Amino acid sequence: MRSRSRTFAANRNIVDKRVVDWSLFVMLSVIWGSSFILMKVGMEGLSPYQVASIRILSAGLVLLPFGWRSFKAVDRRKWPLIFLSGLLGTFFPAYLFCMAETRIDSSLAGILNALTPIFTLLIGALFFHHTVGPGKWAGVALGFLGLVMLILSGSQQVSFSYLGHASFILIATLLYGVNVNMVNRHLREVGSREIATVAFTMLIPLSFGILAATGYFNMDVGDVFLRSTGASALLGVLGTAAASILFYMLLKRAGPLMSSMVTYGIPFVAVFWGVLSGESIGMAQMGCLLVILMGVYLANR
Repeated sequence: MRSRSRTFAANRNIVDKRVVDWSLFVMLSVIWGSSFILMKVGMEGLSPYQVASIRILSAGLVLLPFGWRSFKAVDRRKWPLIFLSGLLGTFFPAYLFCMAETRIDSSLAGILNALTPIFTLLIGALFFHHTVGPGKWAGVALGFLGLVMLILSGSQQVSFSYLGHASFILIATLLYGVNVNMVNRHLREVGSREIATVAFTMLIPLSFGILAATGYFNMDVGDVFLRSTGASALLGVLGTAAASILFYMLLKRAGPLMSSMVTYGIPFVAVFWGVLSGESIGMAQMGCLLVILMGVYLANR
């Protein structure tokens, strides 16, 4: 009888963990899937460098009240690694994505962004000695195939013009893969909020300096300026500060693969915004989304 009770309790804990993991997965997909709209609004009146700088700066400022406590809670020997994580996981990708979005279409950007789980697996296997089973490789491949099918099933054709700008997203996804594996290996014992707070607090001077160097503080204040600044700041608070804490939580709970496969959840949010804007979603698109979901499940079974 006691053995059955222990088995039941263990199974219940597993179910509870799965529920929390998938809840984090969905929240991150919603936040990051919606960030492209804020990025687009931000670049209506600001340059890509200014949008990315405001994004990083606002994330650092909103987490600044937790700075002193977080710095005290983290071993000083971990500070350089956390700073590096901020650079690789947020700072450089923020600028790379903004620069890429000025030239490439959303279809190509969506496909390249989904390379993150593949880079995570490759870097983990090659440099972090991770054992990757065939099921995980199959799940990642299936999810990526579903995403490509989703993009190609739309009314827009994929344009491969401006391949130089497309390479910016390629570099960003590579940096994501390095950061996910690095945090999973070297910062597992550091709290999620502490990682985000220490990283973005350290990035405040750098982002502020870039913002000043681009002439932001000398620009005329108007409706477009205020709307673009507000969108960029909201992108930082939600899409960077809050999302980073959630991402590090998911990474520590579910591992590098599932956390990186959040990029496969973004198309679901894109479809949602498409429906709200009056676009029609057919059975082909729904089938592609089902393939993506099956890939995510297979990789994390």
